[in-house]
This record gives sequence, structure tokens and C-alpha cells, in this order.
Amino acid sequence: MKVVKKLSLIAFIAMTALTSCITPSQVNYLQDMHHGSQIELENKFQATIAPYDELNIYVFASNEELAKPFNIGGGITTSSYAGNYRGTYLVDVNGNIQFPILGEVHVLGLTRLELQDSLRIKLERGGYLSDAVIMVRFANFKIFFLGAEGGKVITISNERCTFLEALALSGDLSLYTSRDKIAVMREVDGKMVMRYLDPRSSSVFQDPFFMLQQNDFIITQKYNKATPRDEAGRLVSWMSIALSVLTFTTTIIALFK
Repeated sequence: MKVVKKLSLIAFIAMTALTSCITPSQVNYLQDMHHGSQIELENKFQATIAPYDELNIYVFASNEELAKPFNIGGGITTSSYAGNYRGTYLVDVNGNIQFPILGEVHVLGLTRLELQDSLRIKLERGGYLSDAVIMVRFANFKIFFLGAEGGKVITISNERCTFLEALALSGDLSLYTSRDKIAVMREVDGKMVMRYLDPRSSSVFQDPFFMLQQNDFIITQKYNKATPRDEAGRLVSWMSIALSVLTFTTTIIALFK
């Protein structure tokens, strides 16, 4: 029976050591930052309009009847809430939208603020509205997740999202997710471009893909091999079986002595 006790102690020590093999360096974020660290960010980032974007465009004016034709779907009034309006424009492959009265308007590469100014100027110079107020919003500012955590879609309401914010909104990463190769994929000039970001280092702030754009994909992957915790679980299982067999055998031997 002394042998069984010794093996039990060995199994306990092995289990404790192996299950703690996942180190902070494998999972902790921004490990090279300390109290008082400062990193300059691109605070002026604004998403630009791309083909197949969906835009909500609202036109306001003091004379609601004059503004109404420029709001598809029946228009809105100053007393109605813009969030209930569904005036959505789809940007075509050439970067254009079909706007009421004005016809084709080129929007590719513009920020939403630039488009607001452009439409206001067109309406004023065309003699349609003298006091037009334009509101443009992205209807499809979404980030897509694929990989170890499963698939999900996150809608970004303020049209500005960083890589770290997206990870938080996704519910964070599991211990089984590799942090050194988290891919961000986006369409750039008609090509899909992928970059790997590592949230464990502050260098992630300097990556050009740190500021996410609409319809970006974040792709994670599991470790190529089993994690130390998995290996520990298997070892403990086998040791438990071995201890059970040994205990049974020792008991039988003791009965027949």
C-alpha cells in the first residue's frame, strides 16, 4: 500500500505542475507596457466609402416638403427620429450611388463627412435647398470573426473600431487560441490583403490594420498542437487508470496472503 501512496503523490505533483504550464507570456495582452506608457494613436481615422457599402443618407431642411424628394422611402421630417429611417443606398462597383434628383453621385474614397459636404453643396448650387443639412451613416460597418471562437458578426455603431476593441466585443480569446498569428483581412484596391497582429505586444498599435475598417475579417486559429493543459489532462487520466489497476492488484494480493 505504501507504493500506491507514493504513486498518488507523484500523480498529484505532476498534475499540479502540468496544468500550470500555460504561462502569462502566452496569453497576457500588451506585456511590454507599464504604468505611464504612452503610445500615439491615429485619432483622426475615418472610414472611407468603398464599393458595396451601404449608406444611410438623410436630408433635412426648414421646408420639409422641399427636402422630402431627396429622402427615398417617403422621406423624414424634423419631428421624426432618423434611426427609424431606412433610406439605404448601395455603392456600386464603380463607387457610385443613385441619388434622388441629382442622379449618379460618385462617393468612392470619401469619408461620410466629406460626402455630407459634397451633397449639401450640390443641393445648394442646384437651387434645390438653401439650408440643407445632410446626415450620412454607414449601414454596414461590421466586423466578421472566423476561427477558433466560431463565427460571429459585430456591428460597430460609432464607425470607429480598433483591433483590441473588436477582440473585447467578440468576448475575448480562449486559452486555446494562438495569439501570435491573429489575422486581419480586408479588401484593398480590389485585392484581399492579410496581416498578422499580436495583441501581446504594444507594437500592435503601430500596425496599419490596427484601426479596423468596415467589413474587415478577423481570423483566429487554435494551437497547432495540444496545449499543456490538454497534455496534462491526458496524463492525469492515464495515471488515474494506472493507479486504479495498481490499487486493485495490491488489494487482491493482500487478500490472498
